[in-house]
Amino acid sequence: MKKVKYFYNTHTLRYEKLVTPLRVKLLRFFGLISALVVSSAIVIYLYNRFIPKPTELEANRKYENLKDNYRLLNSKVYSLQDQLSTLEKRDNEVYRSIFEQNPLPDSARAKLVEKQKELVKVTVIGEDVFGNNIAAQLNNLDARITYQTTSYKGVENLIKNQGAKLASIPAIQPISNKQLTRIASGFGMRIHPIYGIAKMHNGLDFTAPQGTPIYATGDGQITTAGMGTGTGNHVIINHGYGYETEYMHMVRIKARVGQRVKRGEIIGWVGNTGASTGPHCHYEVHVNGNPVDPVYFFYNDLNAEEFDRLLKIASTGSAKSFD
Repeated sequence: MKKVKYFYNTHTLRYEKLVTPLRVKLLRFFGLISALVVSSAIVIYLYNRFIPKPTELEANRKYENLKDNYRLLNSKVYSLQDQLSTLEKRDNEVYRSIFEQNPLPDSARAKLVEKQKELVKVTVIGEDVFGNNIAAQLNNLDARITYQTTSYKGVENLIKNQGAKLASIPAIQPISNKQLTRIASGFGMRIHPIYGIAKMHNGLDFTAPQGTPIYATGDGQITTAGMGTGTGNHVIINHGYGYETEYMHMVRIKARVGQRVKRGEIIGWVGNTGASTGPHCHYEVHVNGNPVDPVYFFYNDLNAEEFDRLLKIASTGSAKSFD
């Protein structure tokens, strides 16, 4: 039941019913509506300003996932680039040198990269910077891999009908060196341990206990097997095709002059004879009479990672040779 209010009218000296004018009622009503509108606007502003929407939260989550995936893909791309660089280097410095072929110039690879179109599947991402970056890197890898595949097909053609030549080319280490710890001095200028002067070191020194087997690194014929002044007990193998290898400072020689040997056959044992300061095998590779770095002729022994490690070991070995 609605409560009725009264007021005392001093003019009529009577209590009369209190009646609110329509104008006052309208003012009160519109005032309430205005207050509600202003309060609602403030609440909506604060909500939008400080409380993220579910769609924004989802978008932020997807963005963070996208960045994480991009970082992961980027690291994999860099890893693939490193591996491909190793293959390209090995192709130029090992495989093609074996067949007396000119290395592939980097400009040829770069030219193909420029011509290669971006991968369609990746560019579906659109103008997103992550997608474009990954697309460019994958495009570069794809072009290099395509070119490298073509190069290896060329190497395969060189291999055909050259079984005898491949068997003759020095392709393994002269002593067992699975852990890659036996190379003590590399190819290049070294301080001679006896004369104390800088002298060209035309091979690699493999340290090993006296009596360690020494293996022929390719098929060939023994042309020298005996004692030399500085070389000590040494063996020279003529592999044909312009290749020759020499093994020095043996404690004892097994091979004999004129004997034909196979790759991996024992030709003698590590010693310390001749001008040597410790048991080791000094190993040289000659191509057409010129000494070359033997480290590039171990491709039958090593995978790409081991080859890269051996390159670093040989280049950072002792500044002194053992002979």
